[in-house]
Amino acid sequence: MASQKATSIALFSLATPPMRAFHLTWMAFFVCFFAWFACAPLMPVIKGEFGLSLAQVANINIAAVAITILVRLLVGPLCDRYGPRKTYTGLLLLGAIPVLGVAASQSYESFLFFRLGIGAVGASFVITQYHTSVMFAPRVVGTANAAAAGWGNAGGGAAQALMPLLLGAVLMLGVSESLGWRIALLVPGVLMLIMAALYWRYTQDCPEGNYSDLRKAGTAIEGKKGGWASFKAASANYRVWLLFVTYGACFGIEIFIHNIAAVYYVDHFGMSLKSAGLAAGSFGLLALFARALGGWLSDKLALRGNLNSRVTLLFMLMIGEGVGLLWFAKVDSVTYAVIAMLVFGLFTHMACGATYALVPFIDSKALGGVAGIIGAGGNVGAVAAGFLMKGTGDIRQTLIILSALVVISALCAIAVRFTRVAAEPSMAAA
Repeated sequence: MASQKATSIALFSLATPPMRAFHLTWMAFFVCFFAWFACAPLMPVIKGEFGLSLAQVANINIAAVAITILVRLLVGPLCDRYGPRKTYTGLLLLGAIPVLGVAASQSYESFLFFRLGIGAVGASFVITQYHTSVMFAPRVVGTANAAAAGWGNAGGGAAQALMPLLLGAVLMLGVSESLGWRIALLVPGVLMLIMAALYWRYTQDCPEGNYSDLRKAGTAIEGKKGGWASFKAASANYRVWLLFVTYGACFGIEIFIHNIAAVYYVDHFGMSLKSAGLAAGSFGLLALFARALGGWLSDKLALRGNLNSRVTLLFMLMIGEGVGLLWFAKVDSVTYAVIAMLVFGLFTHMACGATYALVPFIDSKALGGVAGIIGAGGNVGAVAAGFLMKGTGDIRQTLIILSALVVISALCAIAVRFTRVAAEPSMAAA
């Protein structure tokens, strides 16, 4: 299989299966993350309509990421078994149901239920990373993974910035605010249905074709353990669980900031909903280049050094993230708060990219299981942060505690060291 993997990224081409998969997978990821975080910037409005307390907002934030843990664990092995094309299309179709359904919620309980369901679309990340991992060769796989993830991740930032504007446009038509936010939330659900059709039509599972066709033709899917075998092999690898923790400390923090940023800016600094949305959105839009930068740096350092060069980079980025997060929590000026958020956000996104630049080298025979477990770690981190906020009852205090935990978790990053530092070049055959 490796001989047909792309050894370079022809960014402006759709001529090859790897590049079609690259572009469609980040687009699908973008739409899913847009849908996943579409509610967050509208929470000040929804909070007022349903009379929600901070504890109830925390419950909604926890629900939004909790179910993703389970679904991320499932979709990785499903990719190994059925291929990323079928898995992604199914997720887009099924995920659109709660995305459309949340617009019909009439109470805190029904909103919480649909928000829980929407969390499933967050598993799109694992499929994106899986698909690019099987399409690109080791020398560029870190960059491909990080770029696809970063551009897709920007969907969260786009939702923060665009959903308040979309709500404003709907209100200008004379619609009430109560109906307006519901109409606005229909948009991401429709986009998911369109993306499902495009993904099914224009992608394939790997450079050689679709897994089902290859198996029918008697062609072995080299190194791909299906279902439970993939999960079991991945879960037995201690490096998977170390990266599970580190990903919880970078992507988990990223999700947490997406969910609370708008409320934090409105409540703590007295900003308008539109201004708070734009400020919060800038954090997510960093993913447009910062994730890719983390993966690119990881690839470049590995070419000059070895796999442990990737590990060292991740450690340094997480230290920067923790220090930056503490700065963000301590400032009292809106201007410095936004600057601090962008600085720590840069380290956070780069750390996420550097983490998944390591994933293809942990166990290539159980790639789905590895990608799924580590991806789930991000959501475990977000859920833990949500419970921490619920316990403290104060966003700023929560951020201070989280900054210390991020620095501590960086020790897990440096512990993912490889004794066989020559392992990376040999991955060309994986």
